[in-house]
Amino acid sequence: WERRAPLAPSHVRKLVQDGVKVLVQPANKRAFPVQEYVSVGATVQEDLSEASVILGVKQVPIDRLQNDKVYIFFSHTIKAQDENMPMLDAILDKNIRLIDYETMTEENGMRVVAFGHFAGMAGMINILHGIGLRLLALGHHTPFMHIGIAHNYRTSGQAIQAVRDAGYEISMGRLPESVGPLTFVFTGMGNVSQGAQEVFKELPHVYVEPHELKHVAEHGDASLVYGCVVDMHHHLRRKSDGGFDMNEYFNQPQLYESVFAEEIAPYASCIMNGIFWRPQDPRLLTTSDAPRLQDASTSPKLSPLLRRSNVDSEGCPRLPHRLIAIGDVSADPGGSIEFMESCTSIDAPFVVYDALSGETHQGWVLFKEPGILICSVDNLPAQLPRESSQFFGDQLFPYLKDIVHNNATSAYEDIKYMSPVVKNAIIASNGKLTPKYTYIQELRRKRLVLKYSGAMYATSSQNHKVLVLGSGFVSAPLIDYLTRHNDTAVTVASNEHDEVKKLASNFHRAIPVHLDVVNESQRMEELVQGHDLVVSMLPYTMHPRVADLCINHGKNFVTASYVSPAISALHERNSSAWVSIVMEVGLDPGIDHMLAMQCFEDIQQRGGKVTSFVSWCGGLPAPEDSDNPLKYKFSWSPVGVLLSAMNGSRCLRDGRVVEMAAGGDNYMHATQPVKFMPGFRLEGFPNRDSIKYKGQYGIEEATTVFRGTLRYEVGESVVGGMRWVVRGTWWVTSVVGDTRDLTWRGLVSRLLSADEDISDEQLYGLVSEKVGGNDHRLQTIVGLGLLDNTMVTKSKTPLQSLAHHLSTQLSYGPDERDLVVLRHEVIGEFMGRKEEHHIDLVVYGEKRGYTAMAASVGFPCAIAARMLLLNKVESKGVATPLQPAIYKPLLKELRRLGFRPKIKVVES
Repeated sequence: WERRAPLAPSHVRKLVQDGVKVLVQPANKRAFPVQEYVSVGATVQEDLSEASVILGVKQVPIDRLQNDKVYIFFSHTIKAQDENMPMLDAILDKNIRLIDYETMTEENGMRVVAFGHFAGMAGMINILHGIGLRLLALGHHTPFMHIGIAHNYRTSGQAIQAVRDAGYEISMGRLPESVGPLTFVFTGMGNVSQGAQEVFKELPHVYVEPHELKHVAEHGDASLVYGCVVDMHHHLRRKSDGGFDMNEYFNQPQLYESVFAEEIAPYASCIMNGIFWRPQDPRLLTTSDAPRLQDASTSPKLSPLLRRSNVDSEGCPRLPHRLIAIGDVSADPGGSIEFMESCTSIDAPFVVYDALSGETHQGWVLFKEPGILICSVDNLPAQLPRESSQFFGDQLFPYLKDIVHNNATSAYEDIKYMSPVVKNAIIASNGKLTPKYTYIQELRRKRLVLKYSGAMYATSSQNHKVLVLGSGFVSAPLIDYLTRHNDTAVTVASNEHDEVKKLASNFHRAIPVHLDVVNESQRMEELVQGHDLVVSMLPYTMHPRVADLCINHGKNFVTASYVSPAISALHERNSSAWVSIVMEVGLDPGIDHMLAMQCFEDIQQRGGKVTSFVSWCGGLPAPEDSDNPLKYKFSWSPVGVLLSAMNGSRCLRDGRVVEMAAGGDNYMHATQPVKFMPGFRLEGFPNRDSIKYKGQYGIEEATTVFRGTLRYEVGESVVGGMRWVVRGTWWVTSVVGDTRDLTWRGLVSRLLSADEDISDEQLYGLVSEKVGGNDHRLQTIVGLGLLDNTMVTKSKTPLQSLAHHLSTQLSYGPDERDLVVLRHEVIGEFMGRKEEHHIDLVVYGEKRGYTAMAASVGFPCAIAARMLLLNKVESKGVATPLQPAIYKPLLKELRRLGFRPKIKVVES
């Protein structure tokens, strides 16, 4: 969408006439065709090496920066913005003199060149278009429906004519009375505000003072609209006495507070925000202010005319609340409007922020969602590229003489005959920052401290600080959900440096920290102590240690893993610490528990008893992506998968206890086909101790209690062979020690007490004996490369090496997806009859998005974490989602996120 140019052809003509050679890079995307530049004397060529000064609009890619040149563009570096620091480093390394348009100011601090006026115009056109769509979704056709998005018009004049046409309809009384008087609040007095008001004034309007806003909002005329310009003195109050002094405010903003949220925002239909906000300044609107603006009590009252006309209220509905839309032209995420958490784009200019849930809705259906419409496009002038470029160049041209006669190789200190406006805008020169901008390095240093410490030192507006341990498969949706809420900052800690950095970069308010949980005990303790809540996505063997630290420091703890004996032992000691340790809030365990408890509760409340409970769950590749020896791929922790293969099991079948010992060879014989969803051709095997849930679920009368794991049917099961390999890696560790500098073939040879130079035929024969002479199992092991000369990856344990090897062999490609299948079969007995409940949940992963397993584990865990942050979990000590106070709201939120099970009840 970026089609602007720093100079229009008219400006180039003047430069050429003054004897300046102007080179223009060819670009079909530019709003001015290259022929227009050629016609005024410019030379069109790709190579700019002969130019001493290069003008642009946005940041220049690092690989295109040329040594010893003067560059002028919007660099977005003066706040030490992380994303542009590599570019600034390259500018220093290449001896570039950088001039930034943003820092070209007069003595009073006013900028001399800016696109702000056209940002305001485009922003106002966009928000009028958005209001039309929003009101239509709420049941109201309005004249705003005929105003298009700004870039649909060739010129601003065409857009203004559309606004005039809408204004004529409004003046004729064609704005629905049930919408109430519309009030537009403009913050600030600068270019942005003036540009927005230039469009607004084409509507039939009356301006009112802020103190008059409440009256017109409640008693105004619907055949016109009301405008209100809010400057600093209207909403800023000195905390001590309610006064205002501009100089004092600029120097000591901490002495002031804003009353915008209390005295102005409740009476606004639309807020156009264009103020410059500093981190130390009071906000116009905080996240905690937003729910009050979404309260139904703020809704415009129905007109007496409508009440007299006996109009059906469903056909003329009241607005859910007065504030319809916010046009945040300042485009400063988390800034003066705190809950504006990220900028929108020209492609998708609108979101709806629901303050009651904290959700930001996007996509095609957003206009129907509850909340406040927000447009926060950060490159609005690009929607009116020709006019904004002409306007910008007109402002810049008086300073071009000083700019074009610049030499990057001359000393900055020797500059004498240059306008202060230009000289003071030079950020970098001669390989270093100029004196006025050396503070950037200090800002960068402070950000490094923040990165080391994570969210411990997040801004005070972010009330909740969460530490997430682990950056594996399921961490992304967890962090995604938590950071959707503006009041939460997340630290992601992992020993995988590149992985955690990449993961955190995808989310606003997520900060990566490199941490070795095993060897950096003191640092981990500091991180736990500095956060409000800890979520562990580490292997389950590490949870007791983390939970113990949380108890010591009074921090709540959440994980998706099972309650282990070691965790249970912490429960008694935790009773005095008053800490919640919420476990088993993933998929299995997690969603399976919650759906089961919901079903049990339904049966028992109707006077029935549960006599049978059979549950199946599995994470699988989608059928089209299951072509490998195991018909399986890793969608969660590979180490966790292998450890689970070693577990024993206990279940209850028709009153009889069936038990499989941990690691026992009889395990392979427990695999059985399943009959539901026959198109998948599934089989399953018992999963851990099912009997213990008989008491936990409150189904003591049940004679069958079984929980199993699903896999695709593979003929004669290869599970036994894989268990041998897993068990063998542990044996090698205890018997032969270090497995580094070994091939997989060598490791298996040692496992079999054979020489490493044994022939393939002999090795295959020995392996075949170990897997019961089953050729299918043998070929599976061969097909997975476990008898190859591939080197064993160095890891802390051989099991981790095996997990790494299998994850490379059985990983998902970018266009592949997984699925999750969950099935409950519950029999409830009543007086003289039975009910069989079938509960099915199938979730598919998204190509190049979240896997089904990651979403099904990460989102429930995140919801539980959010509930803890909001003090909605009263249980202290070890808690699982078997309590209605936990599973009911959690299931409700999961349904809102798209996890909707199919439930079928058959009577007999």
